[in-house]
Amino acid sequence: MKIAIFGASSQIARDLIVNLASNRKDELVLYGRALDVIKSWCQKKIPSAVYEIQDFVSFDSKTRFDVIINFVGVGNPVLAKEMGSKIFEITEEFDAMALSNLEEYPDTKYIFLSSGAVYGGMFHEPVDESSKAQFDINHLSFTDWYAIAKFYAEVRHRALSQYHITDIRVFNYFSASQDLNARFLISDMIRAIKEKSVMVTSGDNIVRDFIIPEDFYALVCSIIDSPSVNQALDCYTKAPVDKFTLLEQISNRYGLEYRIEEKGVAVNATGIKHKYYSVNHVAGKLGYQPTRTSLEGILEQVALIA
Repeated sequence: MKIAIFGASSQIARDLIVNLASNRKDELVLYGRALDVIKSWCQKKIPSAVYEIQDFVSFDSKTRFDVIINFVGVGNPVLAKEMGSKIFEITEEFDAMALSNLEEYPDTKYIFLSSGAVYGGMFHEPVDESSKAQFDINHLSFTDWYAIAKFYAEVRHRALSQYHITDIRVFNYFSASQDLNARFLISDMIRAIKEKSVMVTSGDNIVRDFIIPEDFYALVCSIIDSPSVNQALDCYTKAPVDKFTLLEQISNRYGLEYRIEEKGVAVNATGIKHKYYSVNHVAGKLGYQPTRTSLEGILEQVALIA
């Protein structure tokens, strides 16, 4: 297959590229802005015969692809907050680029990286197939911009029901190759271990479901190899994990020290979410079967870097 990957420099895209190159015989066309960075990384990680690198300017809607995967977006909560309303323009620009190709080749599969944030709300309970999106339309704030940009893209995709579009809603993702300077729970833990410092966290025992590269790859392959449909899927593992269980496990294994403070700790660019995960396992109908729990996956990845 010929697969175009938008946003090839993002971490989740890089992890997928490595797995595709290692396990399949696809032709990968990698699109991005920082071409030198992408080239340098590719030369270290994957065989040159399986990929080519292109600037977005060179993207031609007349070029036929079997699959387009769009990773363009913001994965760092601090950057998401700084970007503000520009997230709408960026999401729209690259989504429109992919859709222009589908107009020429309606049999192409388009996989769009969405987010669990599209559900809105505070996530007092995990979402399921009957959950409705919730936004306080009269009191919107910067924490809503990212979610609504993804929400709008998904609505647009469902309206284009003649095309084979799948939106993958990622709730939480962790990889050993992730940027440890980003303000995420696990990266905060690992920095504290490496720096021998005390991690500061809130007393909220939040629950998360972290998918790792191998299971994300399996999910993407289940979409690529299944009959074409127009759909949205939630990412999930075999089981989520709560924060204090994770802290205890990391503390026992790696000597993590932490203390609880209630103010000025978290960076919540998309709002506070208590049970930010999904029990909507419709992806199982495509043959996707997660191989690890969230805790198992995290411990496996942390062991590679801690």
